[in-house]
Amino acid sequence: MLYTVGEISKLLGIPSSTLRYYDKEGLLPFVERSSGGIRMFQEKDFEWLKIIECMKKTGMPIKDIKNYIELTLQGDDTIPERLALFQKQRRQLQIQLESLQQAMEVLDYKCWYYETAQKAGTVEALKNISISDIPEKYHAVRNRLSNIPQIPNESDAE
Repeated sequence: MLYTVGEISKLLGIPSSTLRYYDKEGLLPFVERSSGGIRMFQEKDFEWLKIIECMKKTGMPIKDIKNYIELTLQGDDTIPERLALFQKQRRQLQIQLESLQQAMEVLDYKCWYYETAQKAGTVEALKNISISDIPEKYHAVRNRLSNIPQIPNESDAE
């Protein structure tokens, strides 16, 4: 079965303008066109589009996605390059996940903090709270928030 840009857009929840942009950037060399120049997607194109969307969600630049597609079209000789591309993106995504996890921990701590303040009727009740009065799962976050990092000496950088 063939699908138009509008139909694919609805099926995958991707704006039509995004699909047109992908085509303009060379990400859709596999998409056929009708005699009138209309993009006609096939069911086999769904996986390509889902992979492109996944790569975009990971923050992979368009140029790298295009490179991946070009490598794929070149055949099995490019498997090592494709693997390296995904491994690199995986490492970058892992760093992002760790950063987001730390942000989530701070948000969890602050939710606990304000829930506790709300019960007490004031944040003043928490101004001088000791670490032992904070739930253990928030100790590391509290320490990260309250410790001032040291500025490295210029001699340390050399």
